Amino acid sequence: MTGSESSPSFRLAYVPGVTPAKWVRIWNERLPDIPLTLLPVAADEAPGVLRAGGADAGFVRLPIDRTDLSAIPLYTETTVVVAPKDHVVTAVDEVSCEDLADEIVFHPLDETLEWERRPGLPALERPATTEEAVELVAAGVGLLVVPQSLARLHHRKDLTYRTVTDAPESRVALSWPEDGTTDLVEDFIGIVRGRTVNSSRGRERTPAQDRTKDQTKDQTKAKAASQAKRKPATAKSGGKPQRGGAARPKATKRGKPRRRS
Repeated sequence: MTGSESSPSFRLAYVPGVTPAKWVRIWNERLPDIPLTLLPVAADEAPGVLRAGGADAGFVRLPIDRTDLSAIPLYTETTVVVAPKDHVVTAVDEVSCEDLADEIVFHPLDETLEWERRPGLPALERPATTEEAVELVAAGVGLLVVPQSLARLHHRKDLTYRTVTDAPESRVALSWPEDGTTDLVEDFIGIVRGRTVNSSRGRERTPAQDRTKDQTKDQTKAKAASQAKRKPATAKSGGKPQRGGAARPKATKRGKPRRRS
């Protein structure tokens, strides 16, 4: 159990671009007595925060070193190029990395995409953050390729974005320390995976809970057998019941009348 026994709590880290509001709302509905604290962290700092015990679980961007961390991949994001609204790339719905070959493309130090070969022409200096790179794009200095959620996070009225068809994609996962799989972590995993409140796939049952379940089944079977013994047997009827009044005598078949000679 995270926190003290008298006042448990749950700390959830999340990286830029991830919106945990839906899962937090479900948590508050199911576990109103256990407060959930949100901790925004940089993408490259998230694994260290989890390992240091700064959060019970967190939304991270893959890949990460899973030596002592568990991770459940959740979804993959579309990659886009951020550009001024009057830039030539905005004339089409999607572009390729080759289309950016003659453009200056910023690659900030907190970049979350893994490139074998970065597209475009390199800038003289790498911006420290994605936010700084967006400011440079707005100034007309170059372009920026990022996961779509980051383009939305740093949205500006003078900028837009287009899909990059052959760029690497960013995967978001729920991660937590392997040795910190508490009941509350299991509860949150169930929420993220869409399990209902009555789902049996959440926390594992203890042997005592299994025995109780078996005893309940045995009691239900015994009760059903007892009721079956007490129930009187009903006589079987050979035909359909008659409607009201006395039963009519069964008609006999009459043969053809004989012709008189």
